[in-house]
Amino acid sequence: MSNSELVLPADLLPTDGRFGCGPSKVRPAQIEAITAGADTIIGTSHRKPAVKNLVGSIREGLSELFALPEGYEIVLSLGGATAFWDAATFGLIEKKSAHLSFGEFSSKFAKAASAAPWLDAPLVTEAEVGTAPDPKAADAEGADIIAWAHNETSTGAMVPVTRPNPDNAEQLVVIDATSGAGGLPVNMSDADVYYFSPQKCFASDGGLWLAAMSPAALERIEKINSSDRFIPAFLNLQTAVDNSRKNQTYNTPTVATLLMLEDQVKWMNANGGLDGMVKRTTENSSILYDWAESRPEATPFVTEPSERSLVVGTIDFEDSVDAAAVAATLRANGILDVEPYRKLGRNQLRVGLFPTIDSADVTKLTKAIDYVLDNR
Repeated sequence: MSNSELVLPADLLPTDGRFGCGPSKVRPAQIEAITAGADTIIGTSHRKPAVKNLVGSIREGLSELFALPEGYEIVLSLGGATAFWDAATFGLIEKKSAHLSFGEFSSKFAKAASAAPWLDAPLVTEAEVGTAPDPKAADAEGADIIAWAHNETSTGAMVPVTRPNPDNAEQLVVIDATSGAGGLPVNMSDADVYYFSPQKCFASDGGLWLAAMSPAALERIEKINSSDRFIPAFLNLQTAVDNSRKNQTYNTPTVATLLMLEDQVKWMNANGGLDGMVKRTTENSSILYDWAESRPEATPFVTEPSERSLVVGTIDFEDSVDAAAVAATLRANGILDVEPYRKLGRNQLRVGLFPTIDSADVTKLTKAIDYVLDNR
């Protein structure tokens, strides 16, 4: 019998087999929220009160979740984090940016900045994949923003949010929090722009970007927008700010995504806020990493325990184990999306550990992997 034909005992199957790193597991209540809005919100104008109130609820809920300091605002627009990188090259970087690059996604913002002919070449501090660089050691001399990912989704390494150069008031701290926001601890006063898409911890669909922005970031956006720099309308951050203050988006949003997001934000705030969510991801990640360290064939890919992500776990296997075959067997049994990031090319599994994922299901996942390994 091949591994793909191996049938797992029923008591080893998680209640919910979705462990993807984005799009991630969606709670049933979020789908019910779409159904509840089918008659009154979906299919109505996004410039009218019903949808604007929905956007306002999301902005208020996120402000509560992140305990935004005075003057910070939640801004949103369309296109996801990928669009935000391009928008930032037009409307956030004044002349030169500095970047920490330690995986696929943290490198993409640097690439976008390097391709913008109106900017100076960015300063890029690279670190090996599977490690988390120290922001204080980054080359950021003369940079008006310094950027990195709170969580590198491709590798499962996380870097804390801090101000590496606190005496430089002109240097904005810009954090890609796409897979970390809502599942990793953050003191928002340490960031000027904390941006993310909602298909990870917020268990919604993609296509949006949201950001917590400081007064300094808002001032920078206004300054650049008032200059003679050409900025495409879709990528204009001042337009996003102006529309967000009206609880709307410049382009028509996907209202179903907003409904899912609102329900998730309410659930997060009702279950302990950000501290409660970090407690859940901490428990999930501890289960996975402790299991990996107990198996002779497995080891956490990120070697330094303090750098291991709470929301994306990556587990390497020795050569005697075909991790792709393990993932295929799990998939055939309804345990989904534990394959590694495609470009990383490692013999590993990658597991989403987001707040919606129950710790009991993470435990069952490890037991299911045990069964597959023990019955190769």
